[in-house]
This record gives sequence, structure tokens and C-alpha cells, in this order.
Amino acid sequence: MYENMTYEALLKRALARVPTGIDKREGSMVMNGVAPSMAEIAQLYIGLDFVFTATYLATAPREYLIKRAADRNTAPYPASAAVFRAEFNIEVPEGTRFSCEDLNFVVTGPAIEEDPPGEWVAQRVTCETAGAAANSYSGTLIPIEYVNGLTHAELVSVLIPGDDDEETEVFRKRVLDSFHSLAFGGNQADYVEKVTAMDGVKAVKVHPVWNSDIEPASLIPDETVQAWYTSTVATLTGSAAQWLTAVYTAALNKKLTVGGTVKLVLMASNNAAPTETLIDTVQTAVDPTQNAGEGLGLAPIGHVVNVTGVTPESVNITLNLTYATGWNWDAVKSYVESVIDEYFEELAGTWASSDYLTVRISQIESRILSGCAAMITDIGGTKINGKEENLVLDADSIPVRGDVNG
Repeated sequence: MYENMTYEALLKRALARVPTGIDKREGSMVMNGVAPSMAEIAQLYIGLDFVFTATYLATAPREYLIKRAADRNTAPYPASAAVFRAEFNIEVPEGTRFSCEDLNFVVTGPAIEEDPPGEWVAQRVTCETAGAAANSYSGTLIPIEYVNGLTHAELVSVLIPGDDDEETEVFRKRVLDSFHSLAFGGNQADYVEKVTAMDGVKAVKVHPVWNSDIEPASLIPDETVQAWYTSTVATLTGSAAQWLTAVYTAALNKKLTVGGTVKLVLMASNNAAPTETLIDTVQTAVDPTQNAGEGLGLAPIGHVVNVTGVTPESVNITLNLTYATGWNWDAVKSYVESVIDEYFEELAGTWASSDYLTVRISQIESRILSGCAAMITDIGGTKINGKEENLVLDADSIPVRGDVNG
């Protein structure tokens, strides 16, 4: 904004104000008196230019963006640690520390009850280093201190992916978007804001009254149902009779309703389907199953929330490739699969803001030609799941690479 307010320009303007006939050459008394002031004023303009940049959310550097966002009670999401499933030959005390490659892990939970029981004792372990770097780790765990009786310790799979600190531009967009949607009292923006702030969650879709194909009036018992209830409940005892009576009474008194039912569909922070552990964690935080609709979680009283995950849909691709000299399918396969994986991950990143995702043949072909230009000279006749047409996924599905043949 003040790029023209340089030392030279300011000095020239100041000397132009000195009356003609007075010596203002370099080294003169006037020049020596004015020049230092112009240098300081030039520095003030540089500082003022930065103030304007740091003042606006659209241009502020991260440090000042965080300060401005604090006015809206918003802060960047901090890095979170990955939680894993580990397997041991014995139940290891919580707090026991292990190392795997260059990272350390600590046991953070008792034995996980499984039906049927597995060969090993499964427990939760958490990486001591926050961030997404640990998400791909697996293998043998080495105890940092001796554990009596331990002969087997292995890091098996990630349960809740770790997250890096929220990137500056992602945070900036979230702050700017907050001016266009008000999160309040269990509206869609409220669910999105609260759920995406949870560790391991990348995105969420909110389906209000997701079972609305049920007409509320159809839940009220008519004379036929009333007669069936009277004859049936007399044949039941114990909890079965109590349950049927409770449901029937609620329906008769018009207390059964589909209103307030919310479906949350999650995508994990690694742009993949969430684990059952992550789904259960979010379900408990939002609306505990055993207290559904009672408002004991983040959801308002009366909201019965069902949390589920995106559905990974396998996409099989058949390619008709023309190879450069010296190349064949076996040589290029890994490169082609890497290009497709990158494309699918980009698509998954847009899932929350899209009604549905479309896997496009043109995108696959152009990306392969661009990414494998030295190996592949032409491509055509590409088929997705056996058809030469784009694949439109369901609203809650994301693509994952299936079989790729060239």
C-alpha cells in the first residue's frame, strides 16, 4: 500500500519544499538535517504497511490471524496424538512406555474386551509425539524399561489418527466462513464445528431428520394395532412385556416422533473411513447411546444422534496404455497406482462440501499422462468398474483404489 513511500521519494519531496537559492546539495546543512528524518519516516511507512496487512483476516500472518480470530472465540486446532491398537502376550500396566522406530508410545488403556478373545491381549497405546507422522507406524514395540513376563509387543493398527496443527490457510478459511454461518443450539453449523474439532475427525456431514421417510402419523396405533397389542402383551412376561408396553404407550400418546433425529457421517483425519473406535468416541461425546436424546453429550436435549462413518467404495480401473520405449505394465504399475491414490485422496478431501463425488475418466487419464509422461505416451478406452463412463458415488461414500489393470 505504501510501496512508493521510499526513503528516496520522501527525501526528494522534502527537499522540494526548501526555497530556491538555499543550498540543498548532498553534504549541505539542509540535506544533512532532512535526510535522517526521512529515513525514520520511511521505516514508519514500512511498519504501517505491515499493520494494514496484519489487521485484516484475509491477509494477516498466522501470529496475528490467531489474535484476530480470538475475537470470535476461535483458535487453530492443535496437533493431536495418534491412538493405536497394540497386542501383548500379557496385560501391560497403563503408563508403560515403548519405542517403535524413532517414536515413543505409552499404554493408555486396559485390555480391550473382544468376542471371541484373540490370541494376544489388545490394549490402547498413544504416541507421545503429537501429529500425523505416527499414523503410518506399525511393527515391534520395544519396552523402554523392563516389563516382567513380556515376550510379545506389537503396534498393530491406528484407532484414532493423529492430526498436525491446523494449517494457516485452512484456519483462515474456517474463520472467514464463521461470518457466513452461525453455530447455535444444535443447528448444522454447530454440529460441524464441534465434531470437526475432535481428535481424529477431518470432516462431517450432517443429515437432519435422517429417517424422515417415516411419517409421524404412521406411528400412532390404529384400532387393529390396539387389538393386536392387547392380545400380544398378555402372552409376554418380564422385560419383553415392559418394553412392548413402553413403546405402545409412547406411540398411543403421540410421544414417538422422527423429529430431532440426526445422522452424523464422519471422515477420519487421514481422508479415510473412521475406525469403530473413533465412531464410538464421537458417539459418546455427542450423544451417548445409553442416554440417547437426554442431552448428556454435546447434542441438545431431544436430539437423538446416530454417528457413522463414510463408506469406502472400491473402484476398479482398466487402462489401455501406450508405453514409451523400454516400459511395460509391470514397470509403470506402482507409478500409476500412486497417481490414482493421489486423485482419490483429493476427491475425499472435497467430500464434506459436495453432495456426492464423481470419479471422472478424464481426470484419471490426464493425471496419468501428466504424472507418467516419461513412461506412457498415450491412454484411452479407460473403464471404471467395467464401464466406459464416470462413476457417481453415493452421498456418504468416498473412492478407494481397487484393482488397476493396464
